[in-house]
Amino acid sequence: MAEEDDATVRIVQSLRGKICEAKNLGPLSGPNRQRDLCTFCTISLDQEEVFRTKVFDKSVSPFYGEDFYFEIPRPFQCLSFYVYAKSVFQRDLPVGKVSIRKDDLAKYSGKEHWCSLHPVDPNSEVQGKVHLEMRLNEVITENGSVGQHLVVRIIECQGLPLISGQNCDPYATVSLVGPARSDQKKTKVKKKTSDPHFEETFFFEVTRTSSYSKKSHFQVEEEDIEKLEIKVDLWNNENLAQDVFLGETRVHVKILRSDHIHKAWYLLQPKGNGSKSKSDDLGSLRLKLTYIEDTVLPSAFYTPLCNLLLKSPDVKPISASAAHILGDICRERYEAVLPTVRLLLHHNRFVPFVSAVAALELENTQEANTIFRGNSLATRCIDDMMKIVGKNYLAVTLKPVIDEICESNKTCEIDPVKLKEGDNVVVNKENLQGYVQKVFSSITQSSSSCPPLMCDVFRSLRNLACKRFSADPHVQYSAVSSFVFLRFFAVAVLSPHSFQLRSHHPDPEISRTLTLISKTIQTLGSWGSLSKKMSSFKETYMYDFFKSFQEDKCIEKVKKFLDEISTNVSKESSVLEDAVVLKEGEVQKRAQGRKRLGKKHFKKRWLRLTNRELSYHKHKGKEALCIINVKNIQAVEKLDESAFNRKNMFQVVHCEKLLYMQAGNCVEAGEWLEVLGPVSRCNEGRFSSFHPSNYSGGFWQCCRSPSSSAPGCKPCTTTVLANLQLDIDCDRETERIFSLLSANDAKLQNMEDACASMAVYQGPQREQEDYSKFTIQEPKETFQTLKQLRNIMEELQRQHNIRSDTAAQYGSMDNPIIGKTS
Repeated sequence: MAEEDDATVRIVQSLRGKICEAKNLGPLSGPNRQRDLCTFCTISLDQEEVFRTKVFDKSVSPFYGEDFYFEIPRPFQCLSFYVYAKSVFQRDLPVGKVSIRKDDLAKYSGKEHWCSLHPVDPNSEVQGKVHLEMRLNEVITENGSVGQHLVVRIIECQGLPLISGQNCDPYATVSLVGPARSDQKKTKVKKKTSDPHFEETFFFEVTRTSSYSKKSHFQVEEEDIEKLEIKVDLWNNENLAQDVFLGETRVHVKILRSDHIHKAWYLLQPKGNGSKSKSDDLGSLRLKLTYIEDTVLPSAFYTPLCNLLLKSPDVKPISASAAHILGDICRERYEAVLPTVRLLLHHNRFVPFVSAVAALELENTQEANTIFRGNSLATRCIDDMMKIVGKNYLAVTLKPVIDEICESNKTCEIDPVKLKEGDNVVVNKENLQGYVQKVFSSITQSSSSCPPLMCDVFRSLRNLACKRFSADPHVQYSAVSSFVFLRFFAVAVLSPHSFQLRSHHPDPEISRTLTLISKTIQTLGSWGSLSKKMSSFKETYMYDFFKSFQEDKCIEKVKKFLDEISTNVSKESSVLEDAVVLKEGEVQKRAQGRKRLGKKHFKKRWLRLTNRELSYHKHKGKEALCIINVKNIQAVEKLDESAFNRKNMFQVVHCEKLLYMQAGNCVEAGEWLEVLGPVSRCNEGRFSSFHPSNYSGGFWQCCRSPSSSAPGCKPCTTTVLANLQLDIDCDRETERIFSLLSANDAKLQNMEDACASMAVYQGPQREQEDYSKFTIQEPKETFQTLKQLRNIMEELQRQHNIRSDTAAQYGSMDNPIIGKTS
């Protein structure tokens, strides 16, 4: 492969998990502090906050229950979880933190862990790296004596933290430290940058001898070299306030014994005399983490595996296909199906594949009332498809009523055992009935908004079920309601935060209300599909509650809805009648028409995106200062940090002017780009290129073109399929599949052995534990697919090995040295 192909190798990172709960938090200073403790938890990449839970009231053992998932768009050293005590009149007080180095994340992956909280000390909150060069020079003084000078050059730093959301004003102190000396020198301050280039050299006298001799030539006395070290501290210049410590590194001078010139990158470390407080009294945090890091090769290497997977819908039987084999060997890992689903969706191969695996499942289903109720490959594929394709459909259908439920916070408890003192069960029942009717009506009147691909899948499921159980008149409905009611709407009502319908996990009381509504929606869906009666309720209080519903009308509405979403031919996405909020949040907006750059020219604004328009407001809930029709957006792209000396900036190009925005952190910036891209990428008049920097001083800073209307100098992000509006990185998904296959290599081998044995021995299948876990209908066909997979995996592994053999040298920018601390 050509050298230029190697340059396209990418490291792609993501983090998924849950902040479960904390216990025994404290102590904090102040009267009654523990009793009144209101806490929240944050996640930081190094020192950049990327996630925050809601505040949990007055508990030293709060249950947060917050799920999170985000792409990690930049290199990082440490993942940290901070617990803060909420304060009304002063800054929030840190209770403690859990910090996990990137290299240690694999130890935590996929399991829950109780982690002790450690003190939050400003001197330990560091990130970034520094590039140093050291050498020894021999010098002859005016009187003829010979001495040694240690020459230290501080070249540059990268990845210093943001201070109050902005780039810092860094400088460095360089000290030669020994038992009886401490010589310190200082660089110039670099303004507004997290990646300062210093290029400053400092000289330190190390030894001096009375006369020149060959013996003393470039030699440092033993007692000196063992005790001397260079200490580099990074600081943020605060002018009138005390300077902020950014990190330090220490390098022994004795390293120059074997290396006349030493040049390397070092990770910045916490201050050596940082807090040594005990962490036993601060409590602990229960976390569940899954960190994934994929090395994505150039596209050409994935073509064979991708093609083999995309052929899966055409393989007979489907169990012999590569995609089915992957699902078979990874059936315990729910996330294993997702990359296959995304790949099939991108290439319009999902419907034939899921139809084939659903048909296989129906062959083994003996009773119509158990149809699609298990955790099979077919159900997992459809679950993932609905989450991807139906995201906006859920927002249109459920978000307004879910927002009302969460914000009005009416009591809806109807279980006599759980009623609180003073509760009125009649009022509660009326509240719950009102919410259920709103949710039910929203769902049953939403068929015109159901995505075409979901309709195609539901139609296929309906036809397959009718063919398999032709004598059952209700199966045509249960085949569809098993997914759209039980696995889609009911689950979204139960956990709206997991479907991006709410930003945080609901309070316990609201969560209970949503649980009751979800149960009801499941039952109403089942009524319409299976003609279940009210007597099917296990709980007496639910039976009493449903007496108020007119059963026949519910059945008619459900059946009509299921008919509409499963019998219509594939349709184009309909224009939504109501505007749906896709994302909103606070950003820093660059003021329009400003000639000069300055901090005051960036204003806090509330940015709001719906499926129809992008607007910004002075504050949340205020009248819009500017409204942009999404159809007029011509490009949405990242902006170079150099444009305004600010990180996490993006630009919205539309017909009137450029809109420059700064997100609060790198994850937030990625989310804005992710949601703005799909709503505008199929617009007419969309630009094919853009300027990654700004126009100032009479020319574009990126390409130096003097015309403000000059075409962009960089290609815009590739457009995606209009019908799905999905942004799928096929190379990354195929690499994920390769990683899953590699991790399950032993199972692949067992499956291969089973096929070989079955093909040779034509008698009854042997009851071996490993063999019985696999679906093998045609051993010869399955064996051929396994052989192809094996050959493809070996070649991909060879390409990965080539790149791991040429891993970054220790001390390079990509693999910096972890310096010592005192």
